Amino acid sequence: MLIGVLSDTHDNLPKVRDALDVFRQRGVEHVLHAGDLVAPFTMRVLVRSGLPLVAVFGNNDGERKGLSKACETIYEGPHVMQLAGRRIVLAHEPETLVPEVTAGADLIIHGHNHIPGVEAGLPKILNPGECGGWLSGKCTAAVVDLATLEVEMIDLGAQETVIL
Repeated sequence: MLIGVLSDTHDNLPKVRDALDVFRQRGVEHVLHAGDLVAPFTMRVLVRSGLPLVAVFGNNDGERKGLSKACETIYEGPHVMQLAGRRIVLAHEPETLVPEVTAGADLIIHGHNHIPGVEAGLPKILNPGECGGWLSGKCTAAVVDLATLEVEMIDLGAQETVIL
């Protein structure tokens, strides 16, 4: 199963749509968002994509009631879930990833610092960077193959990918 991973979209709807287009092209079956959507209208774009979605709140998600109304599968992080036989921990702030939560995880996903990166090994730790691009000017997302835990980092500006 391929999953699409976003974080820190910060209401940049054109880049959210670009990410969804890439996810569809790659055959993504599920989307995970590691927080800082910001407004419910951004959540509605993700929900309308038709792809199953799980998200966690970020520190800039002030309209929590509206976000929850737009999507029933948004949680306080860290959120632990199972997908395709993998234990996944989804959080916004990496400081919340304490051993009691991350024990036994195959994949840990977080955002918050807007710096894309992957730490190899088990668990694999992924920060997809900032889809919104407001801080760094670089809009990124990731696709993860849950069978192999291979990560494809995607530069949404250049549509370039790097396999990690």
